[in-house]
Amino acid sequence: MSGLKLSNVIKRYGDVQVIHGVDLEIEDGEFCVFVGPSGCGKSTLLRMVAGLEETSEGQISIGGRDVTHVDPAERGVAMVFQTYALYPHMTVEENMGFGLKMNGVPKAEIKQKVGEASRILKLDDYLKRKPKALSGGQRQRVAIGRAIVRGPEVFLFDEPLSNLDAELRVEMRVEIARLHKEIGATMIYVTHDQVEAMTLADKIVVLRLGNIEQVGAPMDLYRDPDNKFVAGFIGSPAMNFVEGVVEEGGTVRMPGLGDAVAPASVALPAAGSKVIVGLRPQHIRVDPEGDSHTVDITESLGGVSYVYANAANGDRLVVEAREDDPMPRGGKVGLSFDPANLFFFDAETEKRIR
Repeated sequence: MSGLKLSNVIKRYGDVQVIHGVDLEIEDGEFCVFVGPSGCGKSTLLRMVAGLEETSEGQISIGGRDVTHVDPAERGVAMVFQTYALYPHMTVEENMGFGLKMNGVPKAEIKQKVGEASRILKLDDYLKRKPKALSGGQRQRVAIGRAIVRGPEVFLFDEPLSNLDAELRVEMRVEIARLHKEIGATMIYVTHDQVEAMTLADKIVVLRLGNIEQVGAPMDLYRDPDNKFVAGFIGSPAMNFVEGVVEEGGTVRMPGLGDAVAPASVALPAAGSKVIVGLRPQHIRVDPEGDSHTVDITESLGGVSYVYANAANGDRLVVEAREDDPMPRGGKVGLSFDPANLFFFDAETEKRIR
C-alpha cells in the first residue's frame, strides 16, 4: 500500500477554474474523507487522483511515483462509484473477477483472490447469484470486492452509499470501517454527509469552492474549527450562529441571547466591532421557567430532542434538550450557556478569533 501527495493541483474547464492549487498529503494506510457541499470539487479531485480527469497544473504522486499523466489503469488505484456498475448477466463471482480475467490473470489466481475478497466482505453465500438477486447493500459489497481483487495501492470511494436507504447506509459504514481495519489500505472517500465523514475518517479534508478549508482528525475539526464554514459543516445538528457586538472589558452583546464575557485567551477586536458567535446545540441549557425564547418545533428522537427556539429579535437556535425537558410548541423557555463553549468569528472574513 502507498500514500498519496497532491502538490499545487489545479483543474480548469476552459476558462473556468474549479480546483485551486490543492496541496495535500495522505499517509500510507490512512482513511481520508473529502467532505463538503455539492459543487465544492470533492468528486472532481477524486477523479483527478483516479486519472479520469486531467490535471491542468500540479503533481499527483502515489507511493512516491509521479502519476499526474499516467493512464488510469497504471496508477495503482481502484474506484468504487455511486452506482454499482455490475454486469447483470454475470454471477457475483464472475463480476468480481472480470477485470482480472480481462488482464489475463490465470484462473487459479482469480479464484484465490475472489475467494479472499468474498471472505472479507462476507459474500461466500452469494457467489453464484446474479446482481438482481441481491440487495442494494450486497451489490455495493460486490462492487467493493471487485476493487479489492485488483490489489490497488489506493482505494477511491465516490459517495458509495448515497443510493442506499438510511438503515443500509449505517450497515455499510460499519462494513467499510471494518474493511479498512482488516486490510489496512490507503482509502480516499468522498461524501457530502458529514456524519459519514466523522465516523469513518482518520483525516477529514473540508472543501469549499475548490479550496481546502481545513484538514484534520474528525474531533480536531469539531473542537477547533478554523472558520465559520468548517464550524457549521462539522457537527450534527449544525452549530448555531448569532451576531454579536464587542463591548468594553471583553464582553460580547448578543441580542436575543444575552451578554457573555469572552475567555481571556480570545483576542477580540476593539469595542464596537461586530463578531459572529457560534454555539453548539448540546452546549445550551434549557430553563423551563424562563421566557426569552418561543418553542417553534421539537424533534423528539427518544432519549434526546432537538428544539427550534425563536428569540424576539428573530434569531433561531437549535437546542439539544433532555428527554424530560418540557417543550410545548408555542411555549416559552429560557436558554443559558457557558461562555467557555462559545466560538468567535470575524464578521467579515469569517475566520476564527482565537
